[in-house]
Amino acid sequence: MLILSGDQLYQMDFCEMIDHHIAAGAEISIATIPVNAKDATDFGILKTDDKGIIHSFTEKPKTGLEAWTSPVSDEMDALGRRYLASMGIYIFNRKLLFDLLQETQANAADFGKEILPYAINHHKVLSYQYTGYWTDIGNIGSFFEANLGLTDEIPQFNLFDETQTIFSRARMLPPAKVSVASMERTLISDGCIVQAKKLERVVLGIRSRIGKGTEVTNTYIMGNDFFQTPEEIAEWKEKGIPLMGIGENCVINNAIIDKNACIGNNVTINGGPHLADGEFEKYTVKDGIVVVKKGSVLPDGSSI
Repeated sequence: MLILSGDQLYQMDFCEMIDHHIAAGAEISIATIPVNAKDATDFGILKTDDKGIIHSFTEKPKTGLEAWTSPVSDEMDALGRRYLASMGIYIFNRKLLFDLLQETQANAADFGKEILPYAINHHKVLSYQYTGYWTDIGNIGSFFEANLGLTDEIPQFNLFDETQTIFSRARMLPPAKVSVASMERTLISDGCIVQAKKLERVVLGIRSRIGKGTEVTNTYIMGNDFFQTPEEIAEWKEKGIPLMGIGENCVINNAIIDKNACIGNNVTINGGPHLADGEFEKYTVKDGIVVVKKGSVLPDGSSI
């Protein structure tokens, strides 16, 4: 039984991990990634012997780190990555998993905090070391950086690697239509209509719309779930409601624009460390990143 986390981004061949599990005669395997001392304090850390058998576990250690090093490759050791962090990816022998969930640990509610610490002391639990790209995107900061990292010339999470193909969902949308004065390090999905003045380090999701004269930097625009019809566009304009997407002459920096947001003309969004964290009706600020909520409407001339 292969158990995966839903809030992580990585490229791993699970067949290799399963083969490793079977060949070693393990009852449970935990995917681990070597990290340095600084990062170790943010993860569950596992300690192994030279055969990869896990003997102990600690959650986000703040002190006594020197006791939690494990055997790693020479390459990882040279980088100071001597601590094995749990990646939240597990393989269980089927019968053992059922026994743990139904009998031994029937009242447990968490794999990482309850079931695995028990299993380490009573079963053969093996570490499967992975050294490729992996990041936890369970918070706004890491989610933001992981997405904008795709705009790098050769991103760590490489969508163009034919040996580790990422299969996207086929939507049969029209091609993007782009008229931009200046564009750098930008990904544009299908169905976009873009007439911006400047795009720099931007990811545009499907059906995104950006009006003339708008400048967008360091921003992930998640796009829209549908196109507005000509009739809807005419009706909304008559009522003075901003259309879905981003209007004209806006300036947007350090932001995440969630799906179906309607941002009017002459809107300014300037995220950064000068903004305090906060939760508001139409947007959230976290670590200097402005997140415009799904379906929110920002009228003409709004400023964040």
